[in-house]
Amino acid sequence: MTRTSLQCRECKKEYDNAFKYICDECFGPLDVKYDFPQITKNTFTNREHTYWRYFELLPIENRSNIVSIGTGMTPLIKANNLGKKLGLNNLYIKNDSVNPTFSFKDRPAGVAVSKAKEFGLSAVGCASTGNLASATAAHAAKAGLPCHVFAPSTIEMAKITQALSYGANYISVDGTYDDANRIAAQIGDSKGIGIVNINMRSHYVEGSKTFSFEVAEQLDWQVPDQLIIPVGSGAMLNAICKGFEELETVSLLDGVSNMHMIAAQPHGCAPIVDAFKKNSKEVIPVENPDTVAKSLAIGDPGDGRYVLKRLAQYNGCAEECNNKEILDAILLLAQTEGIFTEPAGGVSISVLQKMVEQGKIDVNDKVVCYVTGNGLKATESIMEILKKPDVMKADISEISAVVN
Repeated sequence: MTRTSLQCRECKKEYDNAFKYICDECFGPLDVKYDFPQITKNTFTNREHTYWRYFELLPIENRSNIVSIGTGMTPLIKANNLGKKLGLNNLYIKNDSVNPTFSFKDRPAGVAVSKAKEFGLSAVGCASTGNLASATAAHAAKAGLPCHVFAPSTIEMAKITQALSYGANYISVDGTYDDANRIAAQIGDSKGIGIVNINMRSHYVEGSKTFSFEVAEQLDWQVPDQLIIPVGSGAMLNAICKGFEELETVSLLDGVSNMHMIAAQPHGCAPIVDAFKKNSKEVIPVENPDTVAKSLAIGDPGDGRYVLKRLAQYNGCAEECNNKEILDAILLLAQTEGIFTEPAGGVSISVLQKMVEQGKIDVNDKVVCYVTGNGLKATESIMEILKKPDVMKADISEISAVVN
């Protein structure tokens, strides 16, 4: 059985596993630390096709506390058409747009809500730019727990509708994500609510590292050369690195240090890219994010400086793209690989193009590009550049004339 504790990311002080996320000594973030049992590649054979197949690598002690809606083991698509267009022989798309609530947020939300159940908490919630609202609300519904969502009023209507449908108490905040996050933190602490991405964050981020486990297994336990990751708070990129490192710790992978991490952010909310390009260790918050990629519109990224450390550790880089480039990339992916992504996925594809153009990706590199959300969640943005269909009479000769 896996044993876990909590360890401060800064001063390395250790704590027993508890409903706790900040170090008492230095106020640094707490990470889950594992004492892994013996694991082999055969450990995961013939298991369910969700990310809970990696139970020994996750922080839930008792399987009875797992809250699963079928998340994970999403397709790793060999993108031959897009690869040919970009001049890449080994391009893969990790398509998380097909998760149960149609984004990667089902991964961290599932682990956090499961741990909240294990802790015996009476309610959960989140601060969200949209996707996490739906994911947390869905898992809370499955667990039979009340769910409180705090989100800026400007997010896409489809995401609001989805979270409301799961029965969440939805608080629409007249302000930015950072305003919603601040309010959620105060209410969560004062009322003992498990806010999954705040006071449950130590366990929440463990869900995102399942991205690493699946990609490694789907590549027959090989390490990718290049990983393009969309970045909002930075938690996902940091978790993906942690996941690959843990696979090396249990001897399922080697050569992890040879990976290259590429952080992708949208222009209008790219504080990590700005810091990287200035060679600065300080991430200066963006007060009023302005981007079509609303799910990445986190002006003050909680894991920003840790992303910079990961980029240095893994010979990585950071790049941004503007709204037009994002929307063009959405169409490029859709029209080459049949994958319809929301703007966050467009950020990944657009930055991938830029990396190729800048000569930072070799033609034979094994490249994994993460697509994290479904395009049906954000149709307003892409409709702006699509031609609206003309309504035609139901006349065969008239319609035949426009069909080539």
